[in-house]
Amino acid sequence: MNQKNVLQGQHEADKIWSKEGFYAVVIFLSIFVIIVTCLMILYRLKEKFQLSLRQDKEKNQEIHLSPIVLQPAHSEDKTANSMVQPEQAPKVLSVVVDPQGRYTPEIKATTSVCPSPFKMKPIGLQERRGSNVSLTLDMSSLGNVEPFVAIPTPREKVAMEYLQSASRILTRSQLRDVVASSHLLQSEFMEIPMNFVDPKEIDIPRHGTKNRYKTILPNPLSRVCLRPKNVTDSLSTYINANYIRGYSGKEKAFIATQGPMINTVNDFWQMVWQEDSPVIVMITKLKEKNEKCVLYWPEKRGIYGKVEVLVISVNECDNYTVRNLVLKQGSHTQRVKHYWYTSWPDHKTPDSAQPLLQLMLDVEEDRLASEGRGPVVVHCSAGIGRTGCFIATSIGCRQLREEGVVDALSIVCQLRVDRGGMVQTSEQYEFVHHALCLYESRLSAETVQ
Repeated sequence: MNQKNVLQGQHEADKIWSKEGFYAVVIFLSIFVIIVTCLMILYRLKEKFQLSLRQDKEKNQEIHLSPIVLQPAHSEDKTANSMVQPEQAPKVLSVVVDPQGRYTPEIKATTSVCPSPFKMKPIGLQERRGSNVSLTLDMSSLGNVEPFVAIPTPREKVAMEYLQSASRILTRSQLRDVVASSHLLQSEFMEIPMNFVDPKEIDIPRHGTKNRYKTILPNPLSRVCLRPKNVTDSLSTYINANYIRGYSGKEKAFIATQGPMINTVNDFWQMVWQEDSPVIVMITKLKEKNEKCVLYWPEKRGIYGKVEVLVISVNECDNYTVRNLVLKQGSHTQRVKHYWYTSWPDHKTPDSAQPLLQLMLDVEEDRLASEGRGPVVVHCSAGIGRTGCFIATSIGCRQLREEGVVDALSIVCQLRVDRGGMVQTSEQYEFVHHALCLYESRLSAETVQ
């Protein structure tokens, strides 16, 4: 009897425990759900608060941009063909030379400095030729949720004002002095807006398939448009290339473009044919760690789309190879000279400006002999770094020859209006000045003789 009571008591105790356990589990789960829900609500509120702060911060940055100080016109001595504009000159880091011809940076500048909100960090070696990693930094606005509106922001207006007005005219003696002041050239370079293009500005579906680097795009206003094979196919009109103004603002003096890709070789030759270009300048190897350009010309004969390319002769020079080509389309032919400059070392600027200067002089001679034909096509890998150096040097040398002065700052700004990022690093900007200084010494020697 006692044993039966004990077993019955244990059974009832187990029954009571199971009810209490069930209630405990229900209560625990309810509390857990409430806590998780509260945490999710707090997280959402935090996200909204951070987004609101970020938008306010961006709005304040746009509102408080420093305006550019433009100088009023003081000079009426400007020549008709001069590409420099001293009367507009927001002189950046003006060079002051004492009576003995020495450069004296300590002397107070005689012209106003043009402030710029476009401060840039020093650029490393991997950021030299269109690296996707490095150049994404200059396109920090990409990925915004807001739809693209084709109205320039205050920052963009300031950038364009700077590019269209910045100037620093150097006499021959001042050019020699400033070459020795690399820190001043670096500071000046850092002030120049890059003027890269937002992909949303190019209203062509799938144009990204024809870009070697996703952040290096052609400025829409000056981009080369191919004649379409099919009027309904807008992609067939697209090539990553820009017309570049030359000395004294001459329209379409050059075309700056990226190194052809496997799927854009036909487009490249179509452009050369369409624009009647007498010269192609290639300033890159086919591979420098990664592919920089595909082999886009034949050994003897090749057909690229509707253009047949024949190699007539090949001349090996010390620093570059010259190919004489004949292009055919139907019964028409064009003669083209192809310069392949291979002496620009990987991740560096050349130790000497002499080879590039000689290449520039040879191309200039061909250009003069082909008067009346189209632009000189220049490309490296991305079509902005070495390409910009070559074109800036070419324009600057002609300005030295014609006017006896040079304005490299204005030249680079003009290039960036036509194609963003031209002359890509401060080292390249210094190199352009070295090449101009070398050309100036040649001119001086010729004058003495």
